[in-house]
Amino acid sequence: MIHKNTAALLHHMMLTRHKQILEAAARHASEHLDEDVRMSETRIYVGLNDSETKEQKYETEQYLDLLKDVCKKFRVAFSVDVEQGGYYHEDGEYTEENSLVLELIGTDKETVKGIAKELCTVFHQESVLVTESYVKGYSVMGADPQQENS
Repeated sequence: MIHKNTAALLHHMMLTRHKQILEAAARHASEHLDEDVRMSETRIYVGLNDSETKEQKYETEQYLDLLKDVCKKFRVAFSVDVEQGGYYHEDGEYTEENSLVLELIGTDKETVKGIAKELCTVFHQESVLVTESYVKGYSVMGADPQQENS
């Protein structure tokens, strides 16, 4: 269960990150009006159960702090979601766990690989899942308050 403070923090982080993504897309679009604005969208799925004990050792908020530290180290903008899921081990044993899903827009593959490897180490995981797709993005600007008062 996610605490109210965590939910509020995640919502704020999501809004901030989406604003940054859209602003970057708008800058790119204004510089390349005749080009398609195509950006990579990468997600890194990090399980929170320890690879040896198969149990979550710390509160989810502590893992969020660790993930933010990794993103700061690599100087990337990001969004993160907390999700619940399950999977089967090679021996057939079923496990449920909380996961963090890190979303990166426009981050190069070498940086993504570096972040993924760091997350494996920091979160004591054998591996993390990385997915990549391509999206088009644009920004919609709100009304300028100064022009409304004129």
